[in-house]
Amino acid sequence: MANPNYRRYAAGGVVSNTGTWMQRVAQDWLVLELAAGSGATALGITTGLQFLPFLLLTPFAGLIADRVPKHRLLQLTNIGMAAPAAVLGVLAVTGLAQVWHVYVLALILGAASAFDAPARQSFVSELVDPVDLTNAVGLNSASFNAARLVGPGLAGLLIAAFGGGAVATGWVILLNAVSYAAPIWSLRHLDVSRIDAARPAGRGPGAIREGLAYVRARPDLLLVLSLVFFAGTFGLNFQITSALMATEVFDKGPEEFGLLGSVLAIGSLTGALLAARRTQVRHRLVVGAALAFGASVVVAGLMPSYLTFALWAPVTGFLALTMITAANTYMQLHTDAGVRGRVMALYLMIFMGGTPLGAPIIGWIGHEYGARWTLLGGGCLTIAGVALSAIMYLRLERARHQRSSEAGEPAVETASAAF
Repeated sequence: MANPNYRRYAAGGVVSNTGTWMQRVAQDWLVLELAAGSGATALGITTGLQFLPFLLLTPFAGLIADRVPKHRLLQLTNIGMAAPAAVLGVLAVTGLAQVWHVYVLALILGAASAFDAPARQSFVSELVDPVDLTNAVGLNSASFNAARLVGPGLAGLLIAAFGGGAVATGWVILLNAVSYAAPIWSLRHLDVSRIDAARPAGRGPGAIREGLAYVRARPDLLLVLSLVFFAGTFGLNFQITSALMATEVFDKGPEEFGLLGSVLAIGSLTGALLAARRTQVRHRLVVGAALAFGASVVVAGLMPSYLTFALWAPVTGFLALTMITAANTYMQLHTDAGVRGRVMALYLMIFMGGTPLGAPIIGWIGHEYGARWTLLGGGCLTIAGVALSAIMYLRLERARHQRSSEAGEPAVETASAAF
């Protein structure tokens, strides 16, 4: 926080992140209001469409992030995210919103977010010195989850205050559209001379393949990507699971639904603040946190009441953020600056792009077997995927070490040392 540029950037992010979390609750509640009788399926489709662009566009977005000054690119992406929020808010307030409107605008919002995310993730390393990067990543997560602590609960209260229906959600969504003015202002007032921008990537053919080849030659990065795929695809579906548990299992309203997001963020904020204190991140932490997170999701699915479910949510949030922050920090610290935008784009594509695959599946499970199975099934799939990824990595590293020893080559880092 001693860095003036980082302070401005973080301040704008807090305001925008709060609005984003408010819209997430409002949008989910709007879908439940509009899709009576098929809310689980509609939520799954909405979430899938919002994250589908991460699967399709992120490689190109990462290349653009490596070629264009990131502080300029981020101003454009914030405008791109504000526009669909404003349109959806107006449609809801005027009573014209339909489910297909939400689908289309969620897809547009996701497209803008797909270009925003890799630039935003890699921009942090240009604002602060390398020695402060772990701290900055942790503080970014803390900012995001401080907003998550306030946003969902505030959204629930505002929706209830405005009448609890579809029109009420529109006013909350409009507030999110306005909140994007804060990061745009902060980006326009950065001291550009103090930004340590990487040399722009070349404009010749094969730039995306170059980024893929870089990652493919790094088993340590491949392991992290595999872990976040399984956790992101099957475990981190709180938009769906919390909504279904609140409405279908515990028969609660918008205030209680919004409160779940806030109590989840208590644990997330704690995890992010602890992450800011770490000086290094190893595979052992990422793998252990991912396994523990999967187990916590299973436990959440077994909770007998709304109170116990809400009390357990901070544990799940803490483990989720510990895993996410450790994975994000490892990818940035162990990647060359010239390809960092493309590598982080691939990270986000796999982490968030798995949601279009997992969200409809989780939504279908909730529709067919009940809300509890969205957590039980998602947690078990997360555990199985993380365990399989870690076992495969250990075997590959041991085989590579054995081949190096037989060939008389210098010793390389072994699997046990990496962990």
